[in-house]
Amino acid sequence: MTSLTVIVPVFNEEKTVQESLSRLDSVDIVSKIVIVDDCSSDNSNILIQEFIQDKNKYLLLKTNNNSGKGKAIEKAQEYIDTDYVAIHDADLEYYPEDFYSMYEKIDKNNLVLGSRFIGNIKRNNFYSRTLFANYFLSKLFSMIYKNRVTDVASCYKMIPTEYFKKIKIESSGFEFEIEVLAKYLNISNKISEVPIKYSGRSYAEGKKIKSIDGFKYIYWMFKCKK
Repeated sequence: MTSLTVIVPVFNEEKTVQESLSRLDSVDIVSKIVIVDDCSSDNSNILIQEFIQDKNKYLLLKTNNNSGKGKAIEKAQEYIDTDYVAIHDADLEYYPEDFYSMYEKIDKNNLVLGSRFIGNIKRNNFYSRTLFANYFLSKLFSMIYKNRVTDVASCYKMIPTEYFKKIKIESSGFEFEIEVLAKYLNISNKISEVPIKYSGRSYAEGKKIKSIDGFKYIYWMFKCKK
């Protein structure tokens, strides 16, 4: 039987982290959950410890410095010992039950991307400018890598662990989303996309991605191209 680990990077998500973990906890195909606290300055770490108490499938790690999503995920790499690995953010924008449909597509030579832009699913994409930016970035990425990808900024990726543990993660922040896809396409063109649900939050609610991240995405598209 194949096995799946989910990595949960966390930075200052005290308002959502327990509900986010509760959603993930109910997905029975997940055999291990590695939470990486990226030096939160709020009560996130306390709330995580409270939630995972006496739950054996959880592992809580902490970075030495607040460095961003990419470095938080890099921290978890050596602790993955399952067949596959996926990423889940600690906010409430994504729905872990979508891992079921992604899991059906995964194999040892395939990366599965959860796309918020395909399928007939009603979604709340809150800001039209981020919707347009992602559409543009996905088109640009697809042209550079000659492989159609509809949602390069999606958090939901399911990856064979053999590949994931080999990748040298160089990015620090949200540009990790580009780096992992780009480096995968440098060795394989087998990417599957699965429609997923999405409920975007506002900046007042804690949304962290900024306009500058879009330019970082473009930089990493070209940086990673072989």
